[in-house]
Amino acid sequence: MIARRTALLAGLALPALASARARAQDWPARPIRVVLPFAAGGSSDVAARLLAPRLSALLGQQIVIENRGGGGGNIAAELVARAAPDGYTLFQGNMGVLAVNPTLYRSLAWDPVTSFRPISHIMAVANILVCPAERPWRSVADLRAAMLAAPDTIRAGNSGPGSIGHLAVVLFDHLAGTKSVHVPYRGGGPMATDLIAGHLDYGFATTPTVQSAIEAGRLRALAIGTGTRSPLFPDLTTVAEAGLAGFEVSNWDSWLFPQGTPDAVVQRMAAAMRQALTEPELRAEYARRGLEAFSSSPPELAAAIQAETVRWAPMVRASGATPEG
Repeated sequence: MIARRTALLAGLALPALASARARAQDWPARPIRVVLPFAAGGSSDVAARLLAPRLSALLGQQIVIENRGGGGGNIAAELVARAAPDGYTLFQGNMGVLAVNPTLYRSLAWDPVTSFRPISHIMAVANILVCPAERPWRSVADLRAAMLAAPDTIRAGNSGPGSIGHLAVVLFDHLAGTKSVHVPYRGGGPMATDLIAGHLDYGFATTPTVQSAIEAGRLRALAIGTGTRSPLFPDLTTVAEAGLAGFEVSNWDSWLFPQGTPDAVVQRMAAAMRQALTEPELRAEYARRGLEAFSSSPPELAAAIQAETVRWAPMVRASGATPEG
């Protein structure tokens, strides 16, 4: 009886397996949707829209970018986690959403490990400490002195709870002994707009969202958040060099499929992304916007998510950071 039941189950599984393989071989047969967790205009949006036409040419189908901001990236993450694992819906997750949110939020309807299948990184980006041009501060020391003189009054913008900009401010306060008023937005673009308008006092913004405003004199760059200086701003000191030893914050974005997506689809998309991200023209376009194009294998991306989660979890807990800031 057991042998007959096993044979029956195997017989039922074979057509399903063959059907899945056939679908993977035919993929993609229609446009592919990439869901971004932030509003248009930020570095994630810029990177996706530069990459999409290259992948469309390689795969023979349109890559559609959909912005679903809000909830610190959790709305978009849950939407993709619940999507059919057929290769036609992807999530663009950055380091903040994938590695910080699981600690920052008490409960999530998705999990970075069990809800997704990693494909590849798409870029890394530096964060610059900026303030409106009309503010008097010319250095990290000036900003810190103003914050110490007037606690709980200096407003710091970020691109959403759990975003790298949010954590950068938390780390800044921790090392500087200050306390900022956190003001979350639904993406780097809206935050940069309010920074330029003077509605915020400072923020850590990605290079693409503020580079033109810095060059036009509407924002003042005080320092860069990476461990080394940026070739785009070689004279701009790092936050660590400016006196906050141990400060190092950078960010990356990646693409992931819903869990259950066939191996063949994951591998084909990873190969297409690797090819597109090594094209000199795309790399040059990224660089002009302050982005570093780079790809990775699915296992490498999975390892990066785990490593960053381990790195940030203790500090998120110790800082008392919450989704509200």
